Amino acid sequence: MTQEPIIATRFFTVNDTRALPAALQALRRGEVIVFPTDTVYGVGCTVWDPRAIERLYWAKRRPEELAIPVLVAEVGDARQVARDLPPTFEALAGRFWPGGLTLVLPRQPRVPAILSAGRDTVAVRLPDHPFARELIRAAGGALAVTSANISGQSAPRTAEEAKAALWGRVAVILDGGPCPVGTASTIVDLTVSPPRVLRQGAIPYEALREALPALLPREG
Repeated sequence: MTQEPIIATRFFTVNDTRALPAALQALRRGEVIVFPTDTVYGVGCTVWDPRAIERLYWAKRRPEELAIPVLVAEVGDARQVARDLPPTFEALAGRFWPGGLTLVLPRQPRVPAILSAGRDTVAVRLPDHPFARELIRAAGGALAVTSANISGQSAPRTAEEAKAALWGRVAVILDGGPCPVGTASTIVDLTVSPPRVLRQGAIPYEALREALPALLPREG
């Protein structure tokens, strides 16, 4: 059996002056990094390099039929990866971003198809975490990011949990302490009419429905 390649992982706290430059250097090289968000720790790479996205799938053993979300630094950055934003986007993003809400939107054609598992949609979130937003902003405003765990395992709330799962599979791990929310984001599909909750998470359905009365609950 061929042994999997082992990556020399570097570990920093987010207040280490070397942390941000090391993470940005890794991203520019098409490598994969782990960093804290408001919900859970994320593992991510540049949005624009299909080879980097392939490494991200490999790092967490994620099935390629599962799309990878995008985290953005500002509301306007969603337009980098999404097109034809519906009025429902403003209704929800205006109220719940930054925060634990992921919105499924029509994908910009220039976004690599591998990111969205060949679909014409992209899932986008604006995290409520100062360091995460600083990192994403410095990286160009958008990163491909999913939870920093081996696929199928629990999403990590701490850097140590992420380290236990992904050490040797990513280039850099950044420790920002426990994630304040500790629960994965709620996902809402805005490409269907009426919009529907796909995953219940940090933002409760009742709060979302106050902003968008037509919203349907998660099936099942």
